[in-house]
Amino acid sequence: MSRLRSGQSLLPFPSRASCSWTRNSSAKHHQALLVARINNACRIQRSSVFSTTARRSIEPKDEKKATSQGLPEHQENHDLSTTAEVAATLKSSLKLDTPAQRHEQIYNIPNFLTLTRLIATPVIGYLIVHNQHLAAFSLFTYAAFSDLLDGWIARKWKLQTVVGSVVDPMADKLLMTTLVTCLAVNGSMAAPLAVIVLGRDMSLAASALYYRYASLPAPKTMARYWDFSLPSAEVHPTQLSKFNTFLQLTLLGTLLCTNLLHDPAATTSAAGGILMSIQDILGGETGVKTLVTGLSGIVASTTLYSGLEYTWKKDAVKILGGNEDLKRKQGLRGRMIMLTSYGAFIAVAAALWFRGPLKDEEEREKKA
Repeated sequence: MSRLRSGQSLLPFPSRASCSWTRNSSAKHHQALLVARINNACRIQRSSVFSTTARRSIEPKDEKKATSQGLPEHQENHDLSTTAEVAATLKSSLKLDTPAQRHEQIYNIPNFLTLTRLIATPVIGYLIVHNQHLAAFSLFTYAAFSDLLDGWIARKWKLQTVVGSVVDPMADKLLMTTLVTCLAVNGSMAAPLAVIVLGRDMSLAASALYYRYASLPAPKTMARYWDFSLPSAEVHPTQLSKFNTFLQLTLLGTLLCTNLLHDPAATTSAAGGILMSIQDILGGETGVKTLVTGLSGIVASTTLYSGLEYTWKKDAVKILGGNEDLKRKQGLRGRMIMLTSYGAFIAVAAALWFRGPLKDEEEREKKA
């Protein structure tokens, strides 16, 4: 090896080993940076469901870090596209577009009043069947008042819950079903009208059971099915349905008052004189029967139309969830269940209505 001349400096010479180390180190660093970015993206997708704030919180830092490391622009764009692809894959695999499940506070005064109405309903039916009409009318008055009170409290203090939107009309329908059944048993209500009213309620109940099962998020277990703190569908009664409920309550109250006229405990009470005065104002027993017949016809008409209204109105039942196609199919199936079931009850009511005059004529012929 020749000696260096005087004043000659030793220039740096990049060896093959040093070049290889530099190239390998840079590649490993790029790979580590990409893995870290993908892991951060995964963490963000799981925690914030691709929120804009989360992306802004991480992307500037990664961009600055990439700039400081001197990454080429085309490699940076490739890394970002890779991260986006991984994020999209995670979103589809984890099903992050499904709505988050939530629990509601269902223990409040309106729901408690609804519960008391549910408990009072079978007692009212028992009293009607056993001809204790005064006690039945008193308990029915409480049930009607509690129905108005719980709705007012819920709106006044913002205590509306999904379970309340389901259980409250359920309690009303149970009360209606019990009263109609018991009044039809003792002959106070015509059989065709009872079939129309009961058929509507039973058809709505059948469709509601389907809506609950179809819209309940997985897993669909029996415990979760009856856990109404897990909302899955909301029922929005139509305006005609609310008016029909009022008319049904009016008819049932009138029938209960009519039964009071035949209850010695009521006629001999302090309110007995008022009852007899009202009967005289209406034209005696004939006037009372005319009033009941006319009101029954109105209730039959509104009940028929309001029941069929649930077969074509799409906003009567709102299914919760993010899959619009699935919700559309579930809504159509529920309306078809309502139409098929209620159509069968309407046919039975029509048969009973046509059978009534024939039966009366047969009885007159037997007496003759």
